[in-house]
Amino acid sequence: MSSIVPVKEFAARRRKLMDVMASDSIAILPAAPERVRNRDVLHPYRQDSDFFYLSGFDEPEAVLVLIPGREHGESVLFCKEKNPEKELWDGFLAGPEGAIERFGFDDAFPISDIDDILPGMLEGRSRIYYPLGKDQQFDSRVMDWVKSLRAKVRTGAHPPGEFVSLEHFLHDLRLFKSANEIKVMAKAGEISAEAHCRAMKRARKGGFEYHLEAELIHTFMEHGARSTAYPSIVGSGRNACILHYIENAAPLRDGDLVLIDAGCEYQCYASDITRTFPVSGRFSPEQRALYEVVLAAQYAAIEAVRPGNHWNQSHEAALRVLTQGLIDLGLLSGSVEKAIAGEAYKPFFMHRTGHWLGMDVHDVGDYKVGDAWRELEPGMVLTVEPGLYVAPDNTEVDEKWRGIGIRIEDDVVVAKDGCRVLTEGVPKTIAEIEALMAD
Repeated sequence: MSSIVPVKEFAARRRKLMDVMASDSIAILPAAPERVRNRDVLHPYRQDSDFFYLSGFDEPEAVLVLIPGREHGESVLFCKEKNPEKELWDGFLAGPEGAIERFGFDDAFPISDIDDILPGMLEGRSRIYYPLGKDQQFDSRVMDWVKSLRAKVRTGAHPPGEFVSLEHFLHDLRLFKSANEIKVMAKAGEISAEAHCRAMKRARKGGFEYHLEAELIHTFMEHGARSTAYPSIVGSGRNACILHYIENAAPLRDGDLVLIDAGCEYQCYASDITRTFPVSGRFSPEQRALYEVVLAAQYAAIEAVRPGNHWNQSHEAALRVLTQGLIDLGLLSGSVEKAIAGEAYKPFFMHRTGHWLGMDVHDVGDYKVGDAWRELEPGMVLTVEPGLYVAPDNTEVDEKWRGIGIRIEDDVVVAKDGCRVLTEGVPKTIAEIEALMAD
């Protein structure tokens, strides 16, 4: 499957990062290690997001090095060599030549030679940009390379004297999505929307939560998304009140709602959708009343996503609608202002209204700049996901409300004149949901 993001864009990202690095510095970024699932079985490999963002390279045992001003090439990749016998067992390897030809690196070397070559690249560089603490084993290797240079100071060696967090610069770049990235995320949202529609149609009394999870995964893979972006949540009945429920093993019962929080990962970018719908295909009066409050809160929150507004305005808009709704339905009392100031809403709404979205489902990027909420700008992508959850054991409310959990979530990109919803292909009004399920 060809990538929507072209090779030249990965090279441009490396250039942007080097432009903010000190001229006499070096950046080192290792690929994600392979992870053991059990005994001699590995988990399916997933590249480190920062590494992939800068390289587009998805093999393990690789190291990316950026050296501004290096005469023989500023972007360097260490990777596994071509090996026909190994490739027969484990699949294609690009090799150093392929890294240059197919991925646009200036220079490349076998990973087996890194201990001999990289210390020389560190020589004369005053600063190392590196994700210190992310991989302790690789941390030790980097420190060994620096120590080997320090041991040669008396012979004229100039080892780096400072480590700087690579993430500080890199994650700010990742926060702003390019047109190609938004195309990938829109495709991920389209696939995930179809999966949610399919799960709604499949829901019926006598099935199990994992039957709906299977429909999600089937649709993801059918359209080229080989994995979920995170473990799918399929919570029916009281399980919908457990925010990170992933057991997905309970039976589906008439009269219950099902909350599905699921999204695919497509070309290394995540989607994240939540919908809540009735097993029977028809909302009860209590379910309908709470659902309408959550939907109104989501509309208000999406309306607040626009350039110039700050990050928290979307949450504030949703919180006000949710709190007013709880008061109107008799689950809270008093004024909206006092209920919000005293956090009386928290037994029913205990999470934020959204998060950044990108290569990671909870993507990188600061939410505050200094002490102020960050201002929204075009190219940022976030989720909008208000919810209401009435715990089954909440004796402070009438029994008819207990055990109802509702969340509605969409992926939204900030545009020049407002915002665009990337996941609108799955219905969310009561009339649309009931019509889809009836059909």
